Amino acid sequence: MKKLRIYLDTSVINFLFADDAPEKRDVTRKFFEKHISNYEVFVSAVVLDEIRRTRDISKRDRLLGAITSRDMKQLPLEPETEMKNDDALHLAICTVHSIDVLISWNFEHLANINKERRVLAVNQELGYYYPMRITTPLEVMGIE
Repeated sequence: MKKLRIYLDTSVINFLFADDAPEKRDVTRKFFEKHISNYEVFVSAVVLDEIRRTRDISKRDRLLGAITSRDMKQLPLEPETEMKNDDALHLAICTVHSIDVLISWNFEHLANINKERRVLAVNQELGYYYPMRITTPLEVMGIE
């Protein structure tokens, strides 16, 4: 069976080390330790750029290390994805690369049912019919 293709936005990487949010940190760590190997995992230059803007050098190194220590592939930016803000870029990159699931802890801008429905509608208007899901690590762990 083909592995699901998942994309991790920056919030998922950040919550690996979020001591100020222990519940999300623990779920994220469990996802990385026990579940991530079940998927083909992607990030993008957007994720790497957001992490590189982290001012705390030690934290930045841990975040980048979390990506490089695992078999995460980097998706390139395509012409269709240029000139968008970071949240929109994550969505556009996933759309043009036919990612199965965008995983995020960003409930306000990404991981919510209303955003998912709007994204699917816009994608169909633009000729992209791949049924991408937008969800959290917790939901992905529950659907395995």
